[in-house]
Amino acid sequence: MEEIEKAFKEANDHIDKAMEHLKHELVKLRTGKASTSLVSDLMVEYYGAPTPLTQVANVQIADARTIVIQPWEKNMLSTIERAIINANIGITPANDGEQIRLSVPPLTEERRVEMVKKAKHAGEESKVGIRNARHKVLDQIKKSVKEGLPEDIGKRKETEAQDLVNKSIAQVDEVLKHKEAEIMTV
Repeated sequence: MEEIEKAFKEANDHIDKAMEHLKHELVKLRTGKASTSLVSDLMVEYYGAPTPLTQVANVQIADARTIVIQPWEKNMLSTIERAIINANIGITPANDGEQIRLSVPPLTEERRVEMVKKAKHAGEESKVGIRNARHKVLDQIKKSVKEGLPEDIGKRKETEAQDLVNKSIAQVDEVLKHKEAEIMTV
């Protein structure tokens, strides 16, 4: 019984990580509004070492559609610009010699549909992670039943595991529904 509880705890941790990963992935999706999260994971070459953009420059929102990147060293402008182009985020950087401006274009209907597909893909990855957690718990329950745990308790624990998964998948669907509404809103 102790192993089953341990398996449930690990499953809960795994599910929490899957949800965090989903939220992290969804934040990166553009919704037509400027957000520093578009470039927050960007890595730039800084004296030969890949370094997060936020450690070599100030990243700010100038207005609803503009991100301003102010490097702490002017010689980093071209490096940051190259990193943004290579990241393929769909925005062309404008370098004025002092800072880099990213103008977030309004999303076309086609681009919105593409973003929704990406969001659903991220959601499906999270659901797979949640289901994998369930399989580990079910394997532990079956092992415990073979070792002498009464079958009715095993069945109850299996139902508990399924309820946990159903609840978690419903949460993923809810998060996706909100993100889809946000993306599709013009």
